[in-house]
Formats: sequence, C-alpha cells, structure tokens
Amino acid sequence: MYNTFSIENKIIIITGGSRGIGFYLATELSKQGAIVYALSRTLPKNNKKDANLNFIKCDITNKKKFQLICRNIIKKNSRIDVLVNNAGISSPSNSEIYDEKDWLKTIQTNLTSSFTCSQIVLPYMKKQKQGSIINVTSINSILAFPNNPAYIASKGGTRMLTKSLAKDWGKYGIRVNNLAPGYFITDMNKKTYSNKKTRVSRAEKTMLKRWGKLSDLLGPCLFLASDASEYVTGTDLFVDGGWISNGL
Repeated sequence: MYNTFSIENKIIIITGGSRGIGFYLATELSKQGAIVYALSRTLPKNNKKDANLNFIKCDITNKKKFQLICRNIIKKNSRIDVLVNNAGISSPSNSEIYDEKDWLKTIQTNLTSSFTCSQIVLPYMKKQKQGSIINVTSINSILAFPNNPAYIASKGGTRMLTKSLAKDWGKYGIRVNNLAPGYFITDMNKKTYSNKKTRVSRAEKTMLKRWGKLSDLLGPCLFLASDASEYVTGTDLFVDGGWISNGL
C-alpha cells in the first residue's frame, strides 16, 4: 500500500544541520529513507558515516558555495525535492542599545539566506515541476518577546517571505510552508531551560504544560516534506504545545 507520508529516496537539503533542530531532523529524515544533505558552518562532532546522510561544511551566506553544493547534488541525484531553511542565530540584547552588526548578521543569516537558498534551488524544482521548501520560523514570528529585536524581525520576515514565495512559485508546483516551533530543549534555549523559574513559566504558557521535545518536530516535518501535504502551501504549522492559541 502506498504511504503518502513516505520520504524514501527524496533528496533533502537542510541548512543549520550540525546541531539542535537541524541535526535532529537530518538524522531522523535519513532514517526514513531520504537522502539528506546537512549543511552548516561547522561539522558535527558525532559525524558517523551513513549512506543516506551527508554533512557538508557551508556558510549559507556564501551564495557561490551553496550554488556549487546544489550543482553537485544535482549531478549525483538529478533532483532536489526538499529544502529546509533551518539555519538561524540569535543575539539577544536590549533593543535601545542593540548593535547594528548583530542586527545585520542576524537578518542576513535568518532571513536573507532563506531567500537566496530558495532562489538557488528554484530552477531545479521548476524543472521537476514540484518541490517543497520548509522555512523554520518560530512563535516569535507572530508574538513579541523582550530584548531580541533582530531575531523576532527575522522570523517575522521569514514568515511573510514564505507566503510571498508560495504565491509566486505555486504555478511551478512548488510548495512553501513555515514550520514554527515553540520552546524546545536545544542549545539555543539551554540558558532559559536551566533556570527553573523561566523553565516552568514557559511550560505554563502552553496548553500541554511542557516544553517541546525534538521528536515532536519529526511528524510535522515529514508531513510537509512528503506527498501527504501536496495541497498545502503558504501556511504556518505551529508546533508549540498550543502556546499561540492559549488564553487564560
């Protein structure tokens, strides 16, 4: 029986694949039979050889390097089925004295690179007449949080970039969606999670009264990467324990 959620033999590129959400998704999607190329500025320490999982050193703000990697993937596989724009940085600081260098670097990494990487894979997906681009945003894309203006602006911008590209590229059979996590136990949130008061406070904001586990993201990502979501585009898939819908 055909499994619409299958990603077996799909060619998937994941940016920011050396740690956190990116590393987890790269590892787990490869276990599901996809051929995964995980890109990051540094290679992970646990870089075990796997026929389906390829770690490649790449700063995605370097367009030429990303273009070369995509050409090599095409030479080997003849297609690129899924792009997961996951790479992101966060430089929290008081918005009244926020450093312009931190602002520009955050916007470049989180927002601009999502656009340029999508542009680079576009010709290949157009030729295939199908493809899925998944932009990893955040609950920060629609909610204000204190003292992190560049991160919040970049995620809000990426949220609307997704809708813009979904509108423009739908005619080519290309779907573009947002995967929007809430608070997860990752390196980026290590400081917050280690503080018991803030850890409990964040959990209480959700309907499920807990932080997200990385495994909570696998199903939603599989859905957006597979044929199961072939009529889904331009949407936000929040994986946040009900945070953004929670009232009193």
